Amino acid sequence: MKRVLLIGAGDGGASLLDVLKETKQFVIVGVVDKLEDTAGIRKAKDYNIPVFKEWKDAFHQLTPIDIVIEVTGNRDLYEEIRLLLKDEPVTLIPSSIASVMFYLIDEKKSLIEEVTRHNTLMDSILNSTHDGMIAIDLDHQITLLNKRAEEISGLKSMEVIGEKIENVMQSSKLPRVLKTGKAETNRRQILANKRKILTTRVPLYKNSQLTGALGVFRDITEIVDMAEEVTNLKSIQEMLEAIIESSDDAISVVDEKGKGILINPAYTRLTGLTKEDVIGHPATTDISEGESMHMHVLKTGKPVRGAKMKVGPNRKDVIVNVAPVIVDGNLKGSVGVIHDMSEIEALNTELEKAKHIIRTLEAKYSFDDIIGRSEGIQVAIQQAKQAAVTPVTILLQGESGTGKELFAHAIHNASKRKFNKFIRVNCAAISETLLESELFGYEEGAFSGAKRGGKKGIFEEADKGSVFLDEIGEISPQTQAKLLRVLQEKEIVRVGGTKAVPIDVRIIAATNVDIEQKIARKEFRSDLYHRLNRMPIFIPPLKKRKEDIPILCKFLLIKLNQDYGRSVEDLHVEAMEWLMEYDWPGNVRELENILGRAMIYMHYREKRIDSSHLPSLRKNEIQKQEPSWVHMDGGPKKTLQEVLDDTERNLILDVLKENNGNKTKTAKQLGVSIRNFYYKLEKYKIIQ
Repeated sequence: MKRVLLIGAGDGGASLLDVLKETKQFVIVGVVDKLEDTAGIRKAKDYNIPVFKEWKDAFHQLTPIDIVIEVTGNRDLYEEIRLLLKDEPVTLIPSSIASVMFYLIDEKKSLIEEVTRHNTLMDSILNSTHDGMIAIDLDHQITLLNKRAEEISGLKSMEVIGEKIENVMQSSKLPRVLKTGKAETNRRQILANKRKILTTRVPLYKNSQLTGALGVFRDITEIVDMAEEVTNLKSIQEMLEAIIESSDDAISVVDEKGKGILINPAYTRLTGLTKEDVIGHPATTDISEGESMHMHVLKTGKPVRGAKMKVGPNRKDVIVNVAPVIVDGNLKGSVGVIHDMSEIEALNTELEKAKHIIRTLEAKYSFDDIIGRSEGIQVAIQQAKQAAVTPVTILLQGESGTGKELFAHAIHNASKRKFNKFIRVNCAAISETLLESELFGYEEGAFSGAKRGGKKGIFEEADKGSVFLDEIGEISPQTQAKLLRVLQEKEIVRVGGTKAVPIDVRIIAATNVDIEQKIARKEFRSDLYHRLNRMPIFIPPLKKRKEDIPILCKFLLIKLNQDYGRSVEDLHVEAMEWLMEYDWPGNVRELENILGRAMIYMHYREKRIDSSHLPSLRKNEIQKQEPSWVHMDGGPKKTLQEVLDDTERNLILDVLKENNGNKTKTAKQLGVSIRNFYYKLEKYKIIQ
């Protein structure tokens, strides 16, 4: 088992303590909290788990420790622990991950509790029926013996479950049903205790595969004994009616012509129909949707089990079991037992909805993932948080690489739509004709190659969720008009269709161009712009918030270490100064690329990035020096390809010289294959 140290013993820590205490994979060796009287500390004492005020004391006293879970939410404390444990073989789990773990475990427990509750309900139904039930599997082993069957047979389920039925009930004919695969209805049988039963035996199938057999029977000992003594048919009928009347199962009986002759109070409670509504009327009277199983049984003479239908004026969802009534070999009617399935169906629907939510949850980031303390980024975060809790359309503006998609994810996850779909669409990356059909869907035959039955568009798929339209400034006027309809009317019309489809979608748009200039050039509709611009949020470029570069580097190094399997800790002062001098036209995305490239160039044992690892950021070269190939006024004119070739040749020569002519090292530093590098040497006639 893994030894776990829990840091933080508030309500969340106490809950997580309970969850971990129940698992066999973990053992909690200590709990830490500065406060003495917290829920988690009290529980730890109850469990005889050592408690500490300082986590360092706990770590030194409880060694070895495999896992440290920090649930205080204190970022500084997390960093302190991470730095101290960086060289230790200890897994550190932050509070954000711990809370997700607890949430998922709690959700799983809730679902299990729901399933358990409904299994208990089904057991209650089985044990409350007046019918005895016994089932066996293909090996003749007993798998079910309900309470009524125990009373009738004198057997105990705890003693016979798993036993072969031949060993405990020699008179059972269920093995015969397994062999023949045919149902046997209303058969008399005498048990070992001399009790007489009337039983129906049916084979059990799953996906057309025989899995066992079930016997449903009633104790008719007293009825048979009385019938042998009393010939008064009226007395027998009254007794049978009394049995049916007392049953908690809804029962209806029809004669051989399909006319209702008997119902019980449970039937009235379930369907809402009285005796006056049913007795003497056709068997179809109580059905609001579905085929009459009574008429089916009267026609075929065979029982029906598990038929779904809706009954009564309230269209109650039920499952019906119907069996023929045979007297002296003649079919005299049929009897049906009706089970209310509406509650179970509703819960199954809720479960499927929960599964669907989990499958389609796509927004990965929250506001905690947006790194920066500068005034500009904090203003943008605050605006986004305020907008997230409203239904307003949001327009994110900023240069490429500033994190517009990150903001879109965070806004969705902070809104009421967070448990519904989040779909991202790059409007510039999809062709115009394809974009329209992707956004709005299409009808069958709308164009060549259209799917049979048509296809839902992104707006329909994201109903009740959010759609992130990146690079919104690149869509055509025709698509702009359709998008305006979505914002104004909350509906779409599929390509090739005429019917308006209502939708409920929150649009988050983003652009890195000046849309007002596009409006001036008649390239973008002003009315659409004003609809999109209800809540504009400007995300500042990195050059406007350089004070965030150190903490961004710290965050990105953690991410890159995980991606590349490295353990780089920080940057040398000179390397950081170089990063601070650069204007970062590619913004945070470019910063991540530069750090990732530097990490690749480093020796795997090196822990700090220095200036030698940043070849593309040699001091003052990028911003303050003109490239050597730029000609002065009056100089020879060159084509673009000639300028590019000259630049590539000069760069190869410089890096070759830097690496003392080592071709393999030079190719690796330039990021090309050795084969491609030799091709370039030959192309530029560089002889080494």
